[in-house]
Amino acid sequence: MDLAFTPLAMPSVLKAIGARGEDAPFAYVVTPNVDHVVRLQRRRSDLWPAYRSAWATLCDSRIIALLARNLGIALPVVPGSDLTQQIFENAIQPHDKIAIIGGHAAMIGRLSGQYGLENVHHYDPPMGFIKDPVEVMRTVRFVIDTGARYSFFAVGSPQQEILAYRVKQAGGARGTGFCVGASLDFLTGAQKRAPRFMQMLAMEWLHRLASNPARMWRRYLYDGPGIFQIARDWKRGEGR
Repeated sequence: MDLAFTPLAMPSVLKAIGARGEDAPFAYVVTPNVDHVVRLQRRRSDLWPAYRSAWATLCDSRIIALLARNLGIALPVVPGSDLTQQIFENAIQPHDKIAIIGGHAAMIGRLSGQYGLENVHHYDPPMGFIKDPVEVMRTVRFVIDTGARYSFFAVGSPQQEILAYRVKQAGGARGTGFCVGASLDFLTGAQKRAPRFMQMLAMEWLHRLASNPARMWRRYLYDGPGIFQIARDWKRGEGR
């Protein structure tokens, strides 16, 4: 479906991330799910450069993996929230410099205490910042000036992917960036993920819909089903 997914499972992804030193030129990871693919294919073609410039594009959706299998493609699933947890538990060292964009001070405090982090830098841009060029540049400058080994963009999609892309375009940044959405809220218990059996059955969307129907109904009941037509078109060659 025109996304160059990185065909690596979780252990190989973690090894590749760990191999990038703190002084490595800035590169970032995106984790597209159904919502991302439908948005790219149906509504926001302007976002393609942000995804195509990513260092790694990891499949965050078991539904997409099932559709890929139907197209003859073996696509490993690396959920963004699982990746974030693994990075904090197995990659980040207490002294590593961390930049977090988004979230609130209390959450940052819980996260730092939970993982013994000693060098966390936080900036929370105002609501709607992505439409303000001055605020976007201020946020990009924060990432560049911080020079963190690991930067976590937690401002929602597609804002976080746009922001990571702008950081890469600007030049001068270093380390590895992750577009993590609500993953930090899951880590600190501010939000709860679906039970493991629902995740494995590709039903995590149902849990999120039930948890916040007013916010999620359009994503999962109106926009999301469009993924099946997109996949059918690609199978017939109409999307190429």
